[in-house]
Amino acid sequence: MDLGTQPQLTGISDARSTAEILTDVQTKVRDRRELVVGEWIDAVAWANRTIVTSVERAATIMDGVIDTGVPIAGDGAPLVSEFNLMEFIAVLGRSPDGGRAYVGRIIECAWRLPGIYAAVVEGCLEPWRAERIADLTRPLNADAAAFVDRQLAAVGGVGWAQLERLVTEAVIRFDPERAEQERQAAAERRRVDFGEVDANGQVESHSVLDAADAHDFDLALSRRAKLRGKLGDTDSFDVRRSKSVGDIARQDLALDLLFADGETGEVIAESPGRKVEMSVHITDTTLNADESGNPFANPVGRWDQGRAPVNAAQIKEWLQAPNTTVTVRPVIDLADCVPVDSYEIPDRIRRRVEQRDHACRFPWCGRPASKCDLDHVVPHNKGGPTCPCNLAPGCRRHHRAKTFSNWRYTVILPGYYLWASPQGHHFLVGPDGTRALDPPRAPDPDE
Repeated sequence: MDLGTQPQLTGISDARSTAEILTDVQTKVRDRRELVVGEWIDAVAWANRTIVTSVERAATIMDGVIDTGVPIAGDGAPLVSEFNLMEFIAVLGRSPDGGRAYVGRIIECAWRLPGIYAAVVEGCLEPWRAERIADLTRPLNADAAAFVDRQLAAVGGVGWAQLERLVTEAVIRFDPERAEQERQAAAERRRVDFGEVDANGQVESHSVLDAADAHDFDLALSRRAKLRGKLGDTDSFDVRRSKSVGDIARQDLALDLLFADGETGEVIAESPGRKVEMSVHITDTTLNADESGNPFANPVGRWDQGRAPVNAAQIKEWLQAPNTTVTVRPVIDLADCVPVDSYEIPDRIRRRVEQRDHACRFPWCGRPASKCDLDHVVPHNKGGPTCPCNLAPGCRRHHRAKTFSNWRYTVILPGYYLWASPQGHHFLVGPDGTRALDPPRAPDPDE
C-alpha cells in the first residue's frame, strides 16, 4: 500500500450541498424523535394494562413464585406487574436494570408530571430531557413533583442548572423538614484538606465551604492578587491568587498594601477589611415564614451570585455572621432604558442586562451573563445606543461568532432574540430557552 495516498472510503463523495446535508440531518432527527415518542405512548398504554392496585392482585402464584407490583416511579405513580415488566423490557431490547429505569422515567412523567409528558407527546420537549427531569423528581413527594411540573409548563425549557435549582426550591417549599436535614448534613461535610508535599514543594488542597464563605474567599484572593500585581509581582494572576492564600493566613504581614498611582503619583492605601456584595432576593414573609402562620408565606430566597434558591435558615445564618454589613437595595427596574453617550457600559446598565437575560443568548448556551461580554446589537459606531434595549450578553466564543462569522440575530422583544445561522437555520432564544424554527431558508447573499 502506498503510504502517500489515502484509501477512498465508501460514501465520502456526496453531491449534496452543506445546506442540504443539514436539512437532511434535521429531518432524520425529527423522525427519530417521533419514533421515541411513539415508544413512550406504547409504554404508557402497556402500563395502563398492567397496573397493580393492591398486594392481593399482585399475589398471583405461578410455579411457587409471587408476581408482585413494583414501584419504578415516585410517590403516587402506579405499581406495575413485575413479570409483565420483565417481558416489556425484553421486548424493548434493554438490560433489566436499564430497562426498568427507562420505563420508570416514562411512568414518572405520565402519572406525576403530566405537563412534561404532554410536552413530549406534542413534540415540544425532547424525550431524553424529560427523562433527566424524571430522574430529579422521582425522590420528591407528590406535591413537590406537581410544583416542578407546573413551573416547567409555565416557563418551557430550562437548562440543567436551572432545573436543579427548581427541584431544590420544590423541596424547600413542600418538604421543609427534608430540606433542613439535607442542609445540616451538608454543613457537617465542610472541610479543608491538604495533600502530601510533592517533590517541587507544592501541596494540593481541596475544600468544601459554606457558599457565602467561599464567595468571600474567592473575592479576597482576587483582590490580593491584583494588589500583588500593582506592587510589582510579575507572576500570572492564578499564581498570585495562590500566593495570596499565604498572605491571608499571615494576617497581611507580607504586604503593607500601599501602592502609588502610575499617572498621578498619589499613594493609595487599601484596607484588607471585608468588602463583599451578595444579592439575596426575599419577600416580606421569607425570614419569618415558619412563625407567621401564613399559608402563602414563601420560605425561599434567591442568591444572585450563586444562582440558586436558598432557604430562610441559611439566609439568617449569613445575616448573623460577625462583621457583616447588610445593605438593602431597592428592586431593579429591568424595563429601565436610560442610555449613555459612551461606548463603555456602566455597572447599573450591565446589572440590568444580566438580571434580564441571566445567560449567553446564543442558542442553547448557558454560560452565566456575569461572565459574558455585552454586545451592542446595533454597533455603537453605527448609531447603536449604550442602553439595556441594545445590549445582549454573549460569551466570548459566541460573541466572536456573531462578530466574525455569518451568524446574525435580531431583538424581537427585550430578552427575546431571533438567531439566523450561516446556512439559514433559525433559532428563537428567550427566557424559556432555545427553540429551533422550521423550515430553514437559504441565506441572503446581501446580508
